[in-house]
Amino acid sequence: MCTFNGSDSWVILSPIEQSIKNKIESVGTPLRDWNINIYRGVLTGYNEAFIIDTAKREEILANCKTEDERKRTAELIRPILRGRDIKRYGYDWANLWLINTHNGVKGKYPPVDINNYPAIKQHLDLYWDKIRKRDDKGVTPYNLRNCAYMDDFNMPKIIYPNMTKYMPFVWDTQKYLTNQKCFIITGSSTAFLTAFLNSSLFKYCFRDSFPELQGGTRELSKIFFDKIPVLQPTNEIEKHFKDLVDDIQRDFSKEKAIAIDGEIYKLYNLTQNEIEQIGYIEIK
Repeated sequence: MCTFNGSDSWVILSPIEQSIKNKIESVGTPLRDWNINIYRGVLTGYNEAFIIDTAKREEILANCKTEDERKRTAELIRPILRGRDIKRYGYDWANLWLINTHNGVKGKYPPVDINNYPAIKQHLDLYWDKIRKRDDKGVTPYNLRNCAYMDDFNMPKIIYPNMTKYMPFVWDTQKYLTNQKCFIITGSSTAFLTAFLNSSLFKYCFRDSFPELQGGTRELSKIFFDKIPVLQPTNEIEKHFKDLVDDIQRDFSKEKAIAIDGEIYKLYNLTQNEIEQIGYIEIK
């Protein structure tokens, strides 16, 4: 296993592992120097009130008095992914929704006024004793806590669980929100970065850069990504990997994942011996 965390680390590598390490470091830029942001998902303070299933969403919409209220309410209730829903190049949406009564973004737009959403207020009032006592709230107990990066959830982004054995990443263009058990990555070259983070090369070289917890689970917090060197793609390379990622996320197969691994190996000029040393890695 090719493990390296920086110049301060003492790691004994075989010659072939050292060769792979040198090739990655020679063309890679630490992720802290990329034009990307890494944020955690939305913290509600009381999920039972703010995260609902599809049946409850339909009930709330049915309680709207006008078509305008129904439309505005539907826009405020957003689909949400949890850490457990994320897979390699995909997700299993659990038909869950977040009542996104956000606290606004300073200088952009104000907090949600619950009085403009009476059907949602009626639902949240059922949990009034709980939501008014929680620490994570906004200007009123009906509002979520401040989230200055709320707009980033609308951008193309990478979603991944904060703690995971499998180290899966998915590229999202459907504007999903996530709970606090996920992180998102927004910014430049997120399609290529999705492919790299899902690749066998990443798992081979960097799995041990993330601390291991009980049962083989890894903690994928932002601080552990900062030092990882990754080749910064050109616009042409990003477009190519966007097509590859779109395709594998429509219809995943091991063969497609291996083909994407091969495209990444080419960018790093790995030899056949080095490729065989890495192999195809799928954590189970």
